[in-house]
Amino acid sequence: MGKNHRRKAGLDQFDSSDADSVSSVSTGLSELTLGNETEYVNSQEFELEKYIDALYEKRGSTREKALSGLVAAFEGQVLHTFVENKYITLLSQYINSIKRGSTKEACLASRAIGLLAITIGAGNGTRELMEESVSQLSQALITGSDALKKSSVLECLAVVTFIGANDLSETELSLKTMWQVIYPKSGPNVAPVKKLPPAILAAAVSAWSFLFTTISSWRINPDKWKEPIMFLSTLLEDNDRSVRIAAGEAIAIFFQLGLLDQNDHVEIDGVDHEDSKHRVFGYMQSMKAKILYKASELSVEAGGKGTDKKNLNDQRDLFQKILDYVQTGECPEISLKISNKHSFLRASTWTQIIQLNFLKRFLGKGFLKHAQDNELLHDIFDFAPDKSGSLSSIEKKISRSECEKGRTQKMNKDRKLARERKQGQFLPQDE
Repeated sequence: MGKNHRRKAGLDQFDSSDADSVSSVSTGLSELTLGNETEYVNSQEFELEKYIDALYEKRGSTREKALSGLVAAFEGQVLHTFVENKYITLLSQYINSIKRGSTKEACLASRAIGLLAITIGAGNGTRELMEESVSQLSQALITGSDALKKSSVLECLAVVTFIGANDLSETELSLKTMWQVIYPKSGPNVAPVKKLPPAILAAAVSAWSFLFTTISSWRINPDKWKEPIMFLSTLLEDNDRSVRIAAGEAIAIFFQLGLLDQNDHVEIDGVDHEDSKHRVFGYMQSMKAKILYKASELSVEAGGKGTDKKNLNDQRDLFQKILDYVQTGECPEISLKISNKHSFLRASTWTQIIQLNFLKRFLGKGFLKHAQDNELLHDIFDFAPDKSGSLSSIEKKISRSECEKGRTQKMNKDRKLARERKQGQFLPQDE
């Protein structure tokens, strides 16, 4: 009897305190998880600070390793708080790496500057970053001869100007600098220039197109863009498919802006003389016919033995969509699933599609994280991620603890009711 009584008393005691015990355990788990998370953040900041210190080292391989670490960190997370008071220091060291470093170091540093601008987002910080970097980046493009380095600097200049420019003149200045690399005959250097390798040329054209999308809201003079239209139309004949695709994306923007559909009776910004208007109109009409003829060929190009089928299908798809757009005026739409079944990022104009394609390539494996958490991308694509179905690791652990607490309370309540019912069966019945 005594043993049974002690067992019963122990059970009753548990019933009266289990909620507080589980709550205490849950709170303890939450505090422990938060503590671990804080420890992780502190540890990460310590590692990033070490990388920054390493950028001052004389050994190039040490700086390369530090840059690789910083690039990986800025790809994988939106480190806005970390860079808040460090972006000028970081920029200064990145510029030094572009100036004095190896090709690998300069490429990493260029990428790091672009990621820094994307992390800071539109605002005073990126404005200051642009003012401090554009002249340095432009100088690196004009004086340098390394094609791979030029390609990385081009992408960096495009990103920094895309985010930081306030007016058309600033954008046009960067576009002009980039164009002199893509089409050297447009620059002051009249000496023979070696043609860029196909992969580098394709990347350069994509970067130029990305920045060119930002002028769509301003009045533009078609006469000023005759040379890019002419040269990019010749790239549709290039032997490399990636170059043809990059040129096609740029030409899609020209169609969206109406540069190839000028009417000789409408006002053209910067063109006053009637003969000049007719000349511009006639030139654009002839270029349009040439481009559409080539686009029709590329949309049905046959693949030979050893052809990269994905690349071929991408080309066919792009040029068929351009033809459809010219005929119907309807732009294709891209939808990307970001966080859960209710959260999609959509691009429904050619400018948005080119911006999305470029940022996906530039951010690489970090694109999804930035699409979820970076307000800059939310603003660019007018996108608000639905985070109702996505919890952080801390929130998931706390949620599990709360569920366990609820289940324990319910089990205890059920046991107590079961005992009361059982005891009621043996109570003496009233006669």
